[in-house]
Amino acid sequence: MHDESSDEDSNSVGDSISLGGQVPQGILELDHVYEALGRPRRRYLCYTLLEATEWSLTDLAVKIAAYENDYSTSEVTDHQRERVYVSLYHVHVPKLVDEGVVHFDETTETITPGPNAQQVLLALEGMGATIDAEQEEHARRGES
Repeated sequence: MHDESSDEDSNSVGDSISLGGQVPQGILELDHVYEALGRPRRRYLCYTLLEATEWSLTDLAVKIAAYENDYSTSEVTDHQRERVYVSLYHVHVPKLVDEGVVHFDETTETITPGPNAQQVLLALEGMGATIDAEQEEHARRGES
């Protein structure tokens, strides 16, 4: 059964007003942290922000495709890169933008940390050793 009172709690922080799907700056509720980190590609994207604070969407797609296929970045095919790129562009980056974890410049297709990035990155670092150590290590490598 759906409890309407829970919708209010999940869409706001403290007594602040919901911003049409976007989480207000400040303390990010735990549900939003888990939502941001709930998918492997989003976690990988967040891990890359620990390595460098600016990524092009194309470079990130290549890096994720390399990880997922156990290739070096130079071995990633155009099809593999495009498949990850589409997923990032339409699903994962918008979710992280809505949660305030990243900014996405559509003109340059550049991803940078958002106002809630620090909270999510701290949670990710705390969880990383137990859930995604291999993913974290790959994402934080210098190759792009």
